[in-house]
Amino acid sequence: MSGFFVTEIHLAAMRKHHAHSLPDRPVHEWQPLEDHLYAVAKLAKSFAEDFSAGDWAYYAGLWHDLGKYSHDFQNMLLATADPETNSETRPGRPDHSSAGAQHAISRVGRGGKILAYAIAGHHAGLLDGKGDDASLEKRLKKELPDYSSAPACLLNGQSREDLPFAPDRNPTRFGFQASFFIRMIFSCLVDSDFLDTERFLDPARATARDGYPLLAELETRLGHFLDRKIMLAPRTAVNTRRAEILKQCRDAATWNPGLFSLTVPTGGGKTLSSLAFALRHALRHGMKRVIYVIPYTSIIEQTAKVFREALGEDAVLEHHSNFEPPEDDQRARLASENWDAPVIVTTNVQFFESLFASKTSRCRRLHNIARSVVILDEAQMLPVHLLLPCLESIRELSRNYRASIVLCTATQPALSSSDIFPDGLDEVREIITDPVALYEAFRRVSVERLNDVSDEWLAASLNKERQVLCIVNTRKHAKVLFERLQTGETYHLSGLMCPAHRSLVLGKIREDLKEGKPCRVVSTQLVEAGVDVDFPVVYRAASGIDSIAQAAGRCNREGLMPEPGKVCLFMPEAGLPPGWFRQTAETAMLVLRHHDDPLSLAAVSEYFRSFYWLKGELLDAKGILPSLAEGLRNGDFPFRTIAERFKLIEQFTEPLIIPFDREAEEIIRALRYAENPGGLVRAVQRYTIQIPRPALASLLRAGSVECLHDRFNVLLNRDIYHEALGLCPEDPQFHRIESLLA
Repeated sequence: MSGFFVTEIHLAAMRKHHAHSLPDRPVHEWQPLEDHLYAVAKLAKSFAEDFSAGDWAYYAGLWHDLGKYSHDFQNMLLATADPETNSETRPGRPDHSSAGAQHAISRVGRGGKILAYAIAGHHAGLLDGKGDDASLEKRLKKELPDYSSAPACLLNGQSREDLPFAPDRNPTRFGFQASFFIRMIFSCLVDSDFLDTERFLDPARATARDGYPLLAELETRLGHFLDRKIMLAPRTAVNTRRAEILKQCRDAATWNPGLFSLTVPTGGGKTLSSLAFALRHALRHGMKRVIYVIPYTSIIEQTAKVFREALGEDAVLEHHSNFEPPEDDQRARLASENWDAPVIVTTNVQFFESLFASKTSRCRRLHNIARSVVILDEAQMLPVHLLLPCLESIRELSRNYRASIVLCTATQPALSSSDIFPDGLDEVREIITDPVALYEAFRRVSVERLNDVSDEWLAASLNKERQVLCIVNTRKHAKVLFERLQTGETYHLSGLMCPAHRSLVLGKIREDLKEGKPCRVVSTQLVEAGVDVDFPVVYRAASGIDSIAQAAGRCNREGLMPEPGKVCLFMPEAGLPPGWFRQTAETAMLVLRHHDDPLSLAAVSEYFRSFYWLKGELLDAKGILPSLAEGLRNGDFPFRTIAERFKLIEQFTEPLIIPFDREAEEIIRALRYAENPGGLVRAVQRYTIQIPRPALASLLRAGSVECLHDRFNVLLNRDIYHEALGLCPEDPQFHRIESLLA
């Protein structure tokens, strides 16, 4: 055994194929640890070459398992060679990752901390620089078993002069830049480590990752799809303008990589036009993939469906918390681990939280964002309380990681730098030649501002309209208005209706609209999130200008009316709900003192400038950037702490599965008796709503909900799920719950 070293990977492979213990196998059938280290190093280097940091990733890979050369570790492997024993979870398992971290410091000096973070965290995740026993500081001081039996070719490596820091340094941003660079090296290491392990243990699984079409093929497919779409579309003024938008996007694809904005009014076809820009731009500049980032899970499935229709079922990876790839689509399941696919559709949460994560599972995909075209759809929905860290990541990806970022929206926020917003983005190029003229060309509505109105007056006004949509700010207000309007032609939409229920209602609404039947709809703001409906009249409760613009996009959407559609803004008698809605609505009211048209680009620009300016330091409410700047002093970055702080959506809700129809009942029945319920996660999404945790707790105490497998909450009391309103506990015993759901 002297001089021959193995890893758990090879031990596991031996267990898989042979029931014998390790010493009974001939040495030539084992693969040495040295082979694994070189394989990981080479693969990590190939990943990091995308941002000119191949040598850094190479040595992270070469040194990440040096601790496995200790006799303590090798003896542990031999002692656990029994196929029934798992060495990864064995108590007292020797620490092997700290050795490589300490070695990196000895070889590269202070800059070796970059490698030390990546190596020390390649199993447990990125650590805080200092703090408890799990910090990098403690790991670097830890007494370790001797690993000097490692070959000299591994240990010698590079000296401190041989590893220049790759990103373009900026003195005011260097703390963020350095921490971002560490994350990227970490990503290269953990992904290459996972992939090499997979290649050795499960070659069939590794092979299943291949087979995605090339970007050139996808651009050809998209071109054919768009040509057919244009040819078959009616010759209307709106469709002519959509074709011109598409042309401008294709023409701009030749521009040098960097930051772009795409300001297209609602209904202008920006989804497919932006995809056309992205694919052509990626091909022109040697980029690897397109990542389409969407703020709402409620519309991501719709966007992914459009992309699959245009590009083919084999081209698009859909990745978000509400989607589980089908069991038979192994390639999609594997690509969701590291985003190694040509076109990815994901959410703001997945994208930005990954950029500030510490866990290996989330950081693994980061290196594949380099050399990508990233489209941020509905860019005005970037989280205000984390806006500055988000902008820093956008800036860094563009400057140092060869990514092009497109801020794509109908209401372009004021994200560019200015005297009152010095932290904004510089050199953002607008793709559309004349956004103001385009707005005027797409003007399909007139906006009327009403005074404060009572619910009685509002209901009477809605009843006078044959087809009308009214959007309000709270579920409670939607319920009250719906009950005042109750007729055969009235519908209600809110988040207390499961997606399958909402889809059914939307189908009826679209059918009534198409056939010219009476149709009155009361909805919360969820109808603004990319829902394709077209009303002649829309009422909107006071809100931010971006929400007003989205509401207007549901009015005369196709421009087929002889006169402009009518959008009426009103202040509800109950006033504005606290928090976000009140802040955005009050900012909008201030702006509208100076602008007659709330949808004009001038009004939109002033709204976002005012809103961001009023927020001040709250644009980084969790103190992410100051923490990284402070960490630069001694290289003690609080990676794990930042990951805990950086949450786009504070999770105060819990999922509740609704037995809405026979299919839902069958899924729940299967869930109840399933040994492995994880495979049913995707199926239950269409029947799941989110409710506040206190409301769920009350329903559980009342026996109205049961919890299956300690994670799936299922509604038992069907009497509190209304066929028109969704979850609606009207019984007096549920009075408190109803107030929580408002």
